[in-house]
Amino acid sequence: MLGNMMSGQLLISGLIEHAEKYHSDAEIVSRTVEGPIHRYTFSEAAKRSRKLANALVKLGLTKGDTVGTLAWNGYRHFELYFGVSGIGCVVNTVNPRLFPEQLTYIINHAENQYLFIDLSFVDLVESLEDELSDVKGFIILTDKDNMPETKLKNVICYEDLISEESEDFDWPEFDENTASSLCYTSGTTGNPKGVLYSHRSTVLHAWIVSSGNVAKVSSSTVILPVVPMFHVNAWGIPYAAAMFGAKLVFPGPKLDGESIHELIESEKPDLLMGVPTVWLGLLQYLSGANKTIDSVDTALVGGAAAPRAMIQEFEEKHNVFLMHGWGMTEMSPLGTATVKTAEMDNMDLEDRYDLQQKQGKAFFGVDMTIADDDGNELPKDGIAFGRLLVKGPTIVERYFKAEESAKDENGWFDTGDVAKIHPEGYMEIVDRSKDVIKSGGEWISSIDLENAAVGHPEVAEACVIGVLHEKWDERPLLLVVKTSDGNPSAEDLLNFLDGKVAKWWLPDDVIFVEDLPHTATGKLLKTNLRDEYKNYLINK
Repeated sequence: MLGNMMSGQLLISGLIEHAEKYHSDAEIVSRTVEGPIHRYTFSEAAKRSRKLANALVKLGLTKGDTVGTLAWNGYRHFELYFGVSGIGCVVNTVNPRLFPEQLTYIINHAENQYLFIDLSFVDLVESLEDELSDVKGFIILTDKDNMPETKLKNVICYEDLISEESEDFDWPEFDENTASSLCYTSGTTGNPKGVLYSHRSTVLHAWIVSSGNVAKVSSSTVILPVVPMFHVNAWGIPYAAAMFGAKLVFPGPKLDGESIHELIESEKPDLLMGVPTVWLGLLQYLSGANKTIDSVDTALVGGAAAPRAMIQEFEEKHNVFLMHGWGMTEMSPLGTATVKTAEMDNMDLEDRYDLQQKQGKAFFGVDMTIADDDGNELPKDGIAFGRLLVKGPTIVERYFKAEESAKDENGWFDTGDVAKIHPEGYMEIVDRSKDVIKSGGEWISSIDLENAAVGHPEVAEACVIGVLHEKWDERPLLLVVKTSDGNPSAEDLLNFLDGKVAKWWLPDDVIFVEDLPHTATGKLLKTNLRDEYKNYLINK
């Protein structure tokens, strides 16, 4: 027997229409690439999204066609999120920080018909143009006065594209499982893989991340998402803000600590979202300038684990709760969070920091377990750790254009992470499966060692890799970037770590470096480091 309720499709166009009807005056504030601050309302954004939809139809785009973007967080990029998906096309947000050959691969693999690009990336796209097989034209996200001289063929100014179009557009109705957006992984080996989201998965994810156990988004929330909109749909926040009428503050291309602080001072966000490297820059600026961020209640950190020292500094200097979020492109992307709870209010502060370092509890709709290499489920006792497996309606079933499923025979997707799950439900990432150090048959977490090392006041950044050892197979090697005014010795750091990790986890040596390589999304890039230092201990 079926229920007697109306049926309706969960579509992205419904989000912007809802925002226009019920949160019309909510603001979207953007620092533009051209320089000035731009501000308008959801009502105006909805009208311009419909003008864009009319323009896209005139360009000849039809349902299922893919449109690429290379753009910062800003109001025009926001309009593309809705205008492209709303007509049944697919918006492919391309990460401009990837290597040129990866960018070419993604744009061609996605079969992008048009590319919408910010002024910052015109030169980059010019260098790729001859390799782009399907692109029919390039739309520069600016107005006529700021249009650049360019060698690109078939160039259109965005404001000219939409200026003469009608604000009226009837968003089409179609199956909610229709593809809406396409994001590619930023893996360190092989070609990036495409993850094709649906309208349904995107709307469900927006609901999930808005909930009380995650970002607590409402019409009184002011959000500054520093996480880029070219990476996994900016953690669902553009959609969530439309759903609940939250004010959005887009930072554009200026992601340094001073520029972020300037927006915090002027727009008073209570929720920040970004990766650890961004928050490190903000904290360094605040410390040097002797400033604080009074409006902010919560900073959500994802993309990589935040060290304990960062959690402490946010709390003790700025009264900001640093909330871990964990997920991946294949999960839309968020899956867990360490939201502040009443239980934490009654905790000893050090115990609370212990809890904040974990990646948090799974959201409704995300099922999660850990298993050994043979697929046997492991106890969720906070001690055993193994391969982290997930399933749910916002998680990839197969990669774009792949014939084989990404699930195992039991329906689980292997995240590639190694984790523990504690009895109370908190998940804790131990390492990436490729980064965990296997020493004498036992596993050492490079993440735990890195977080402990960054706690030293003279360490700006730390990286731990496993290198070959004649007796133990692998041993940890610690690579350190010193702070500008720091000069610790290897002995200083090993003494600092003693007692903070198991004795047999202590690195066999410490190497000081000027900087460390990162992926396009800010994670430590260890592949080349492992190759470079592979025989370091054997040859020492």
